[in-house]
Amino acid sequence: MGILSFILFLIVAAACAWIAERLVPGAIPGGFLTSAIVGIIGAWVGGSMIGHVGPDLAGVSLIPCILGSAICVFLSALLSRGFNRRGAI
Repeated sequence: MGILSFILFLIVAAACAWIAERLVPGAIPGGFLTSAIVGIIGAWVGGSMIGHVGPDLAGVSLIPCILGSAICVFLSALLSRGFNRRGAI
């Protein structure tokens, strides 16, 4: 995997995480880097759960990546909401 392939992978993973963030209530705390990390983890989780299904872009299966990212966004929103409540007390 070259540097250009890795950059394209990050962009596609971040875009999938952005789509997942729009589908799931909650928000990813952080910016593009956090979105890219959630997208990479989501691609791994979705690929492990579903496998290689649907269209592929820059080495990322889009449907499993979006679904896995949606799970990761939901979990990160729950965790960040829980930490915010704990700190407010």
